[in-house]
Amino acid sequence: MRDDVTLVEIAALLAVAQDHAFGQPPGSQLRATVLGQRLATAAGTDPAEHAITWWASTLRFLGCTGHAFDMAVVFGDEIELRARALRADFANPFEVMRLMVSHAGPGLSGVGRFRSVFSVLAGGRRAAELNFRAACEVADVFAVRLGLDKPVRAALAATFERWNGRGLPAGSKGVAIPRPMRIVQLAGELEVLARVEGIARALEIIKSRRGRAYDPDLADLVLAEAAGWWDGLEPVDSWDAALAVAPPSTPLSDAGAHEALLVLADFADLKSPWTAGHSRAVAALALAACGPTAQAAALLHDLGRVAVPNTIWDKPGALTRDERDRAEAHALVTDQLLRRVSYTATLAGAACGAHERVDGSGYHRRLGGAHLDDTQRIIAAADCYQAMTSDRPYRRVCARGCCGRTAGHERRRPPRRGGGRAGPGRGGSPSRGPTPAPGRPDRP
Repeated sequence: MRDDVTLVEIAALLAVAQDHAFGQPPGSQLRATVLGQRLATAAGTDPAEHAITWWASTLRFLGCTGHAFDMAVVFGDEIELRARALRADFANPFEVMRLMVSHAGPGLSGVGRFRSVFSVLAGGRRAAELNFRAACEVADVFAVRLGLDKPVRAALAATFERWNGRGLPAGSKGVAIPRPMRIVQLAGELEVLARVEGIARALEIIKSRRGRAYDPDLADLVLAEAAGWWDGLEPVDSWDAALAVAPPSTPLSDAGAHEALLVLADFADLKSPWTAGHSRAVAALALAACGPTAQAAALLHDLGRVAVPNTIWDKPGALTRDERDRAEAHALVTDQLLRRVSYTATLAGAACGAHERVDGSGYHRRLGGAHLDDTQRIIAAADCYQAMTSDRPYRRVCARGCCGRTAGHERRRPPRRGGGRAGPGRGGSPSRGPTPAPGRPDRP
């Protein structure tokens, strides 16, 4: 039997994944969730609005992977851009445009840089509307699949709107923005500003944005009470604190738990058009070879990819050593995410074995064959096979016969002596293992 899991736990897990997608310390969005609950109480919300605020807080950027590729094409490292954007005043179109122009055409100069900047300026608000609408639509699809009701979905649809009507994509204004989302926006930006600038400076910024970015009545409550909230919350574990104020949530059925895993898989894979459906395909192979537990683990094996920018995943050429280190770190992030919830923790070992190799040249633990069980080997072979039989930005699809031989070799090959570490002349360095063997995928 599997461990019980609730939708609250899945939402909290997604909140931490969103932190990684925005370049924020893990737990930031959950801390903002607790601040949102404090503000909702101060505002006198009823229990229904209180619950909506919690769900909207944890899932505020649920659609973020749906437009990551498009952002990276124009602005480069989308995680870096998002980290800066969290502190920007999105009620001020000039500040937003300045942020976009400063990131347009990364790595270009001269005419190339000019063309990128001109493209951003020419696209203007309309291009931004389409980009943010895509994120909202992806979030709505995920919310429906998770079984969230219409009021929560309505709040999520207004994630990027602002009090003065200068937000996106619809330009909703004032009380047309659901109050739970008005609370979420203010609490979220309070968390970022207080963590980066200090609570005193954060309150100064919030005061300057009162009536433009934020509901003035809610801003007044924050100005009066937030210093005490922050002092009480800063030393607390944000995961425990957010779950302590969460709405009641019963364990998911087997079907509900499986759908939640599918949402987590799709959340990760939507980050790049090159990986759309990848985790589902790996899971189907794992199910056929090893059963439903392997399928569940395979659905989660690339969740941590959200922590690595698309400039690495979608790079058309080979990765540098530094880039490969960042790409490999996604397996560690996957492990850290999955171990936060008892149900997914039982799948973490198998899921995070997807990028290990029996000769010890995989990542992130560099485990050899003696330390990999059959489930881990099968998921690794399925991941390798599915990646090789799909187009990637750095190569065309490989022939299936060649892929089958390579994947089978990955599963059966005995470990090398010395734990499989690469040495001089073996395609790597003694400290980090070899580069991928010919035919082995460079990235998932």
